[in-house]
Amino acid sequence: MSNDASLIAQIGRTIGLWGDLKFHIHTDFPEQFKIGNTYKSNRGDLTIADINFTRGIVKFRGYESIDSAKKLTNVKIYADETQTRENCDLKEGQHFWFDIIGCTVKQGDEILGVVTDIQRMADTDYLVIKTDETLVKEDFSQSFLLPYIERYVLTVGLDEKTIYTKDAKDILEAS
Repeated sequence: MSNDASLIAQIGRTIGLWGDLKFHIHTDFPEQFKIGNTYKSNRGDLTIADINFTRGIVKFRGYESIDSAKKLTNVKIYADETQTRENCDLKEGQHFWFDIIGCTVKQGDEILGVVTDIQRMADTDYLVIKTDETLVKEDFSQSFLLPYIERYVLTVGLDEKTIYTKDAKDILEAS
């Protein structure tokens, strides 16, 4: 898989005799899975023939028997940035993780660092921030986690790739 592809689902065991498979979704946008959509996998392209979200079951074209479907057990499904943008509708204030990663984090006029990753713990996303070198030279931690919640994140400016925060430096100081 290319580096710009994100894991969005994994296929589980077969269910029944007609190619149904358990479907484990790893995305905040399950609506992107529609009959007829094709996705990259570690076994080639897969096209959804049928899907039932309530039961967590999927069927793929060309895999309509139990024997053929078994070949897909544990296969991972990926989407690249272009496909994700086409298939997912963001609400006001929502952003894709790949847009947030690489943003500069500022509090007031001070640069605190750059987002290098995002980790989800329980129901909260945490920005993994590599601390700016000027702050590291002042004996601050080399990296810190910032909860991605309104308490700390004021605005996200994707055009200038900047996240404006409040009280984020307090978290850095405590790291």
